[in-house]
Amino acid sequence: MHISLPDSRNDSILVYVKDQLVSRAKAKVSVFDSVVQGGDAVWEGLRIYNGRVFQLEAHLDRLMDSARAMGFAEVPTRESVRDALFATLKANGMRDDTHVRLTLTRGEKTTSGMDPRLNKFGSTLIVLAEWKKPVYAKSGIRLITSSVRRNTPQCLDSKIHHNNLINNILAKIQANLAGVDDAIMLDIQGFVSETNATNIFIVKRGALLTPHPDSCLPGITRAKVLQLAREAGFETIERNISITEVHSADEVFTTGTMGELSPVLDVDGRTIGTGEPGPVTVHLRDIYWDKTKTEGTPLPF
Repeated sequence: MHISLPDSRNDSILVYVKDQLVSRAKAKVSVFDSVVQGGDAVWEGLRIYNGRVFQLEAHLDRLMDSARAMGFAEVPTRESVRDALFATLKANGMRDDTHVRLTLTRGEKTTSGMDPRLNKFGSTLIVLAEWKKPVYAKSGIRLITSSVRRNTPQCLDSKIHHNNLINNILAKIQANLAGVDDAIMLDIQGFVSETNATNIFIVKRGALLTPHPDSCLPGITRAKVLQLAREAGFETIERNISITEVHSADEVFTTGTMGELSPVLDVDGRTIGTGEPGPVTVHLRDIYWDKTKTEGTPLPF
């Protein structure tokens, strides 16, 4: 059966899997790998603009912090991860319009089981680079509120950027069934956390508000937008936000490496603002886009 890809160029990509570049068809891990056995892995999403890797060091910081928090053994150095990334991009001729998923698993086990003491082979590094533009329409997206609550730090700390994404996937299924782009997830107290895939901001009377990074991932794009907003003179506030405040916001937008800044047009059937991308959102998105053209780690090829 032939299945067409979103971008046909990705049919012939080379993928880095544990020290070697292999074709897409041969890019596999063992059934004994921890990511298969229990989703036991950490990951990062990177974007390549104009021959530069945007926010590379911040992503490597989070990857290493997550691996350390998970107690991974024999973690590759930052330099070796960087080299694997560059080698993958060079082999595929990718310098722009590229998204990279870096995955670091606990590695292969000697036998099936959840005990990390069964991991004797060191970590598995995967560098999956694809031709991929931002995933959301520039005109804006629509959201619902999910009944699935975001993990609390009492159970699973979102500051670990882990591969156990069932929590998010269940919310995404609800969004799909509702015919919208994504779903807002609340924390166990009922406050807004994030969407199933992105951080969320609201604009009210000129001020920019976003949830505390407790139940939500402290996203790298989120942090960059907060920095840019402050430099641009906007008041920025991190606090608990109710879904009512989202419904009545002047503007709402989401942030993430995969989708950049995405205007939200309606939530739960309520039109946000005018139902068009708002002026604050557009202004911050333009500033962000300008930064992607000039900032980042240059590719060495």
